[in-house]
Amino acid sequence: MSLTAAMFSGVSGLAAQSTAMAMISDNISNTNTVGYKGTNAIFSTLVTESATDTSYSAGGVLVHPRAQVDQQGLITASDSTTHMAVAGDGFFVVNTVPDPATTGGNYTYTRAGTFEPDADGLLRNAQGYYLQGWEIDPNGNIPANQSDLAALSPVNITGLTGNAEATSTINLKANLSSDQATFGAGYVSGDMANGTTAPHFVRSFQVYDSMGSAHAITFNFLRTGSGGTPNEWTVEITADTDGDGNEDVLASQVAAFNSDGTLDLAGSALSNTVTVPWAASLGIDSPQVVNLNFGTDGQSDGFTQFASNSELVSSDVNGALFGAFNSVFINEEGTVIAKFDNGTSKEIYKIPVATFANPNGMRNQDGNSYDETPDSGTFTLREATMGGAGKIISSATEASTVDIAEEFTRMIITQRSYSAAGKIITTADEMLEELIRLKR
Repeated sequence: MSLTAAMFSGVSGLAAQSTAMAMISDNISNTNTVGYKGTNAIFSTLVTESATDTSYSAGGVLVHPRAQVDQQGLITASDSTTHMAVAGDGFFVVNTVPDPATTGGNYTYTRAGTFEPDADGLLRNAQGYYLQGWEIDPNGNIPANQSDLAALSPVNITGLTGNAEATSTINLKANLSSDQATFGAGYVSGDMANGTTAPHFVRSFQVYDSMGSAHAITFNFLRTGSGGTPNEWTVEITADTDGDGNEDVLASQVAAFNSDGTLDLAGSALSNTVTVPWAASLGIDSPQVVNLNFGTDGQSDGFTQFASNSELVSSDVNGALFGAFNSVFINEEGTVIAKFDNGTSKEIYKIPVATFANPNGMRNQDGNSYDETPDSGTFTLREATMGGAGKIISSATEASTVDIAEEFTRMIITQRSYSAAGKIITTADEMLEELIRLKR
């Protein structure tokens, strides 16, 4: 009977609007939840019988919750360097336990990036989920099986023992005075080291071995050119390689200059490396090779010979003493970089971004996380900013996508629709009562 069907249609309306109100209440409650994605109610008709030209049977309404998971929330700044947000597509991969390789746990996906270290240094968000990442090996590589969750490990930012960096490069920019008189007697290698011949210009630089110990390398310059080659300087490189206090000759080279004062590499006998054979007593296993940069041929960007005082213009020597762990930095590619108090840094993890063909088809889980479903498709682990994956913003979080004004507007409409559905039931009841009175 059509009146009975109308009552059932009103009942379905009450149920649908109740569900819609539940979604609105959840949205409003999570206005300040980091990474929360609002859920909307999508209504569709429920048809029980096909209508004809002379009859109609009411069906009702169905409601379908739709989470707008792919909607981007506002990126807001945070004081914590380990807080992160994904700008674009993708999710952080997290696990419910700190050591999934041993104790199992469940992998889920979230946009809630309020990660902070726990007592063991593992990054965990406010919901209690542990961030997973690819550990970077000493060669700077991530695991080859990047698509496998088993290749991930919990991101740990503490417990690093420190870092020392051996000197590998010395860049020099200096002027050797063209007014300097040439050395009269013949030069023999080692003369400047043993004090037999005084150099015209001397500069020492602090370098570091692989153990982080500091040493001095000295560059001694003597203008030895004469006759047809007045623009030649002998460069004697020395260092105390065994700790006995005496300088040992590492190399003796010749720097030649053009008539305009620029470096003449073709006429020089300069090597671009010098090997320092540290003594075994210093605890260093192998000789240390240092790259040298004296400048460009025919240019004045390195060594020059102009009519001014001999002076060191600038130098750049890399390497550092042993340093303790200080802080971390996370770049847009998701690389977790440990910083040490000696000014050096080290890449320790890379945070993957999990993407889905249909993120709106994912299933909601506790703690503002999601799980894959047949509708969402299988996850794909990507490096941030590559293959359509979003970039990672550090010292930031993603705000909830809920708009309070919009939610209150929906609440008013839902309340009115609920009242109208209830009115359908009371009106159909009055009509049935009138029908029953016909028998009297």
